[in-house]
Amino acid sequence: MNRGNHQQAIFRQDEDRTCFLKTLGEVCERTGWRVHSYILMGNHYHLLLETPEPNLVAGMQWFQGTYTKRFNAAHREWGHLFQGRYKAIPIEPGGEYFMTVSTYIHLNPVRMKGYNFKKCRLSEYMWSSYPGYIQKRSRMPWLYVGRVLSNLGLQDTPSGRKRFASHMTKRILEVQHADKPREADERWQRIRRGWYLGGDDFRMQIIDRIESVVAKDRGTAFGGESIQYHHEGQATKLLEAGLKALQLNETDLFHMPKSSPKKCALAWLIRKNTSVKVEWIKDHLCMGKATNFSALLKELEKSRPGMEGYSELKVIRSINI
Repeated sequence: MNRGNHQQAIFRQDEDRTCFLKTLGEVCERTGWRVHSYILMGNHYHLLLETPEPNLVAGMQWFQGTYTKRFNAAHREWGHLFQGRYKAIPIEPGGEYFMTVSTYIHLNPVRMKGYNFKKCRLSEYMWSSYPGYIQKRSRMPWLYVGRVLSNLGLQDTPSGRKRFASHMTKRILEVQHADKPREADERWQRIRRGWYLGGDDFRMQIIDRIESVVAKDRGTAFGGESIQYHHEGQATKLLEAGLKALQLNETDLFHMPKSSPKKCALAWLIRKNTSVKVEWIKDHLCMGKATNFSALLKELEKSRPGMEGYSELKVIRSINI
């Protein structure tokens, strides 16, 4: 889950929510993620997702970064949208845990003070995966409902979906009439405050994995995806510094030619000082496929006074890294 920077709204209109879900679908295609539940609120979102491949960090980097760029372009703004990286806790797939988290996500609007049930029933809240659980026609193609349903001994059939809706109706009433809706289920506290959700065996499995990684990477500051995330953080700072030096903002990148001198100068800066992937650079600079990427940077580096790109590179080189 993540929230807007300084609690600001990350969805101002339905077009933003549509864009978010479209971007979520794209990252699922890229990474193979399986989304089991989701909900979009005004200033935050929740996802219950499964990562068959160890690509959570890279996938979230692309997902949140891409949505931020699209949001900023739509609203002609610049800068951070989210309050930070994101919060992620591992969840034991068996037992009641998947169902607990899914219910927590789906009942988010119900826990919200002032939710108008007369105006919109939860089954009609279209920015949630819940309608997709009870009606197949409302389901996103990347939404997996089988695991959550199986936690209740149900199948993805008309009767199974009907029984699931009945189960959720009872939970809705429990929360709606509770003295403290946010505390209607004591297990929700573990989701909000804990670092994992599962049994003792699951907790020990996680601890064992952490200890094995620490032992393997002892003496180094980072390992695996942590190294990648570190370099991407450096690249982001360089991009911000380069944009400032060239008197640009991120929105400008959308309207500039893919191989413009300013974009090439920014790409040169990041490529020269970090180890991020070329795809990361091209994506963040809106350079498209840019199959001649390396040639463009070499040509820029050889530029002389009066040649295209020379003045832009001179500005970039003056940045105190």
